[in-house]
Amino acid sequence: MLRGPGATDVALTVNGEHLTVRAAPRRTVLDTLRETLGLTGTKKVCDEGTCGACTVLVDGGPVYSCMTLAVACEGKSIETIEGIAKDGELHPVQRAFIDADAFQCGFCTPGQIMSIVALLRENASPTEDDVRRAVAGNLCRCGAYPNIVKAGVSAGKRQK
Repeated sequence: MLRGPGATDVALTVNGEHLTVRAAPRRTVLDTLRETLGLTGTKKVCDEGTCGACTVLVDGGPVYSCMTLAVACEGKSIETIEGIAKDGELHPVQRAFIDADAFQCGFCTPGQIMSIVALLRENASPTEDDVRRAVAGNLCRCGAYPNIVKAGVSAGKRQK
């Protein structure tokens, strides 16, 4: 929790929980999630908005949390990788990633999954091209793209 000049209270809903955090004006959503709230599933990789590993959903849309200020999310809903499983059951996208072996090192996986979750909320039956577009801002240095695309298409079929 930050204290001192400029820090302010920010009301957020994170994974369905209403809470207030104290954040300096330049504190990012990523640092707030990881350091203040202990939600470390969202990965801090490039910290400059080029890799997409830190993708979370803000009011349902994918954003790079390393480039989004916590104060800009006042009153908004944030969903992280920790919040998409329900009642002990993996989200269909998480299950599809496991079944399709769509990850290797795992650093990009949370961002990839969150981008596909957002896609499926808009398009329940995505094509391979739809999935490719949805994850275009999420880099995978291991090259697991074919299986990531396969997982995205499969997850759409699972939700039906």
